[in-house]
Formats: sequence, C-alpha cells, structure tokens
Amino acid sequence: MSLYFSDKYVDLEAYVPGEQPRDQQYIKLNTNENPFPPHPAVTEAVRKEAEKLQLYSDPECLDMRRTLAAQLGLEPEELIMTNGSDEVLNFAFMAFCDDHMPAVFPDITYGFYRVFAQVNCVPWRDVPLQEDLTIDVRDFYHSAGTVFIANPNAPTGIALTRDEIRKIIEQNPYSVVVVDEAYVDFGAESCLPLIREYDNLLVTQTFSKSRSLAGGRLGFGAGNEELIRDLNTVRYSVNPYNVNRMTLAAGIACMENDGYNRENCQVIKENREWAAKELKKLGFDMTESMTNFLFVRHPKADGEKLYRELKERGILIRHFSTERIRDYNRITVGTREQMETLVRTIAQIL
Repeated sequence: MSLYFSDKYVDLEAYVPGEQPRDQQYIKLNTNENPFPPHPAVTEAVRKEAEKLQLYSDPECLDMRRTLAAQLGLEPEELIMTNGSDEVLNFAFMAFCDDHMPAVFPDITYGFYRVFAQVNCVPWRDVPLQEDLTIDVRDFYHSAGTVFIANPNAPTGIALTRDEIRKIIEQNPYSVVVVDEAYVDFGAESCLPLIREYDNLLVTQTFSKSRSLAGGRLGFGAGNEELIRDLNTVRYSVNPYNVNRMTLAAGIACMENDGYNRENCQVIKENREWAAKELKKLGFDMTESMTNFLFVRHPKADGEKLYRELKERGILIRHFSTERIRDYNRITVGTREQMETLVRTIAQIL
C-alpha cells in the first residue's frame, strides 16, 4: 500500500471475486453465473438504449421500479434499484449499522458482509454455524444489532424457511433484519410477502443469478417506505445515477419476459439434481442446496487439490481456504453438457 492509504483501512481484507481467467477457454463453474443468455428482447432493449448514452439515466429508476413492482405485487415506493445487490447491501451497512448497532451475520456466509463492515468502520459479530453448516435461528434472537442473513446461505446453499426467518425478525423488533435472497429463485421461500408485516425487514435480490444479468449489474431492495427512504438518502449522497441507462432497459425487458427466466431456473434445478445424484455415486458428501450451485466434499480427495486438477483440465470451480470449509468446493450448476463433462472428469481424477 502507498504512504497515503488511510490508517482506517490498514487491516482491511478485500473481497476476493471468483476467477475470470483470460488465458484459455474454461468450462466456468466457479462464479454462479447463469449458463443461459438473457431473453433476446433484453439484448434488443440494450442496443436501443445505447443510442442515448449522452444522457444521464433516471436517478429514480421509476419505469424499472414500476415494472418490477407489478411483477412482485409491491408498490414502487417499496423498492430501491441498485448496481447489483452488493450495492444495496452496502447501503444497508451504511444506513443501519454504527457503533451502537453492530452488524451480525453467520461466520460462514457471503464474504462481502465482513468487508462491508470493515470498509464502513462499523463493529460486527459473526455467529458460528452448526456442525452441519446450518443456521440455528435461536442464535440470532435478541442480536442487539443489524442482522444479515443470506437465504439460501452462500457458500453452503442451505435455506431457512420463511417461518424461521419470521422468528428472527420478531425476536429483533428494534433492529433491521436484512435477508439477502440472491439465490432464492432456485427453490427457497422468499420473504418479500413479509415486508408489509414487519417494518424492520429489508429483502434484497439480484438480477445476476436467476435473471441472466450478471454482467448488467442490477439489484434491488424491498422494504417499507421509510426503510427505502433511508437507503435513498444514502444513495443520493453517494451516487444518484447508480444504475445506467442500458441496465435499466435490460431490467425492464427482463421482467417483461420473466417466464423465460423461470423456465431456465427449472432447467438449472433439474441439472442440479442430476449432478448431485451422479456426484454422490462417486462418493461425494454435500449440503442440501437450494441454489444454482452444489457445495461438495469427498472423503478421499483434498478439496484444493481437486480444484487445481480440474483447472488443469479446463474446468473452473470455487475453493475456499477458510478452515471450516477447506475440504469443500462450490460448483456452479451449468448446462447438462457441462455437468456431464464435470462428472466424467472428476471420475477420471478420482
């Protein structure tokens, strides 16, 4: 670091994104991208909007919010649009966490939560998962802090039920509970229906996974109007034009053709079940995934070694060095052809 880097960030451990290699062509199963392209209408909408790039985007994202609200059964005032769901999560750390309201989240979860706490200089506390990597909701009762729950959790893929989330919300009436639903469309229950029951609930989702727009960078937060106003106060103080014109056009076209996205999600779920079954035949253990990835380990294969040997053979998966999960690898669910190649290659390695 330079001599000028602020002391407040001297111990900051930045988030490490998944590999995006350019040295060769890989079967890319490491960053949980959707294997299917967006609907053709999305591409056409982006092309048309590219002709207007001399103009700023709508800071209110009004057409996007109206389209999304109609699909979700919400009001536009209950939504905030952001540059990926990472941005709305960061806004939540900025708006709802401070020295008197620390951030609280599981010890094995989305790595950005710890980074957001550090970069925003707010205290945080992580809560250990159970031995089987599940969340015991009672560990989050009376948390005395802003709770962040990825549901389904990442990288474990395990989901809580809506009623279990409800218990966490009810046991934290004086703090915000943020439910990060990046993977909810692959089999879990969304908590969006609860935002009108609880004024301390914020639900976040992304267009990156189930809606094939990882490269478009679009996400949103849903909550009662007062929570959304708080988040917009932060947004207008940081980056009011946070979602560009082409991404807004892509998001609207995407939601107008959401049946296409749902069909793709169903195929991914079918591929997930097929791959899980085949990997179990090879001796793998795994969590019960409700996501577009599998979290697996083999009793006779070192997780990091398997990751490296697959990479040498042109297949990327994600390995984590965290002590509790270093035996595991996270495998994105791709097309059936990709999963067949993965299983065949792993069998050869084993």
